Amino acid sequence: MPASNTRRARLNRKRARRVAAADNDLTSLEWEQLRDAWGGCAYCGASGVPLQRDCVQPISRGGRYTIANVVPACASCNASKSNGEVTTWMRRKKLDERTFLLRMRAVHDELLAVANDRQKADAASGTLASTEPSA
Repeated sequence: MPASNTRRARLNRKRARRVAAADNDLTSLEWEQLRDAWGGCAYCGASGVPLQRDCVQPISRGGRYTIANVVPACASCNASKSNGEVTTWMRRKKLDERTFLLRMRAVHDELLAVANDRQKADAASGTLASTEPSA
């Protein structure tokens, strides 16, 4: 058993280095928005269960923790998918990959629009603040 613990520790350190080296820019607010937009597990639809961040394209295959690559997943789906390719895994599990991909695109587009609106509002309020006369 100690050998497997040593191997596991090495693998965990290797993964931690990969995660640290990747461009990870998913904020807590974006994660909350993703969970709300999906309303449950992105793969099986389970709701009312704890959700984990799952990279559609795994970090081990060049994925990153970004709003475009992360979906909420239940522990079962996340563990089952592991670092596999999402469409291959969905076919193997007999899940509807087309619906998932369309929904993922719609959720991403919706959240991108919200972020753009927020940036415009921030820019407008900054512009207004700078044009106000100083006291």
